[in-house]
Amino acid sequence: MRGCDARRGRDWGVKISCVAFAAGLAFAGALPAQQPADWTEPFPPFKIAGKLYYVGSKGLANYLITTPQGNILINSDLEENVPLIRASIEKLGFKFADTKILLISHAHYDHDAGSALVKQLTGAKYMVMDADVPVVESGGKDDFQYGSTPDDLYKPTKVDRVLHDGDEVRLGGAVLVAHLTPGHTKGCTTWTMKVSEGGKSYNVVIVGSPNVNPGYKLVGNTAYPHIAEDYERGFRVLKSLPVDFFLGAHGGYFDLDAKYPKLKAGGPSPFIDPEGYKKYIENREQAFQAELAKQKVATGRPGRGS
Repeated sequence: MRGCDARRGRDWGVKISCVAFAAGLAFAGALPAQQPADWTEPFPPFKIAGKLYYVGSKGLANYLITTPQGNILINSDLEENVPLIRASIEKLGFKFADTKILLISHAHYDHDAGSALVKQLTGAKYMVMDADVPVVESGGKDDFQYGSTPDDLYKPTKVDRVLHDGDEVRLGGAVLVAHLTPGHTKGCTTWTMKVSEGGKSYNVVIVGSPNVNPGYKLVGNTAYPHIAEDYERGFRVLKSLPVDFFLGAHGGYFDLDAKYPKLKAGGPSPFIDPEGYKKYIENREQAFQAELAKQKVATGRPGRGS
């Protein structure tokens, strides 16, 4: 599965009407087969901390950062999810039309297939890590693993700003930093930011994906020759980041289902979980190393070369 890794320009002030929204959905393609039901299952939107909010489904994570100059949305998900994201944003009292910047975790259809629709409806500027730009702008056709799989393709979307490792995205006082954590995709991006809550400042990490999907070739991959080295680089970055709030591209990464009821019960935020983050990254790195070793043995390449 692409995202959960188990299965697989308009004016800034545009006002969105139901008619316009329905028209935008006209180009939404058929959903891929066998996608998990929780990808499109509604989940209560909620404040995480400061100006950071959860506006995703049960299975696909989306984040809204609000500012006086408009808002930033992380991930567009499936085209079918865009109405859900809009409803979540509006349930929190914000306007979908105030989305000024659209970011993604990585260029797989479950995180970016809805980007063309979000851009059409809001006029948001689309900002993507450099190595994922060809995939986004080809509608998935340039993906090293899934480019020839019809179910994984989506509407090509023009990128407005090409990001590079360490770039900052700024809007209305909010600052997000793009960290290249490649492997899952060539431009997989982990986002960090600071939030203030209760007079304290906290570090937020939104993990792009450290997962090795079924079928990924870590050894002898002609379409992505340095994939193993990129994964190793990504893990080095992930282990170096200061973290208080542990979040990610899927709720399953950070136990959304289990933590949300605890948040509603009051007390310290369960999403402040540096130990959970450390254990998750360690687990994912061990899984990567095990798969790499297995493939090296299978291909007769016990050395480092990939």
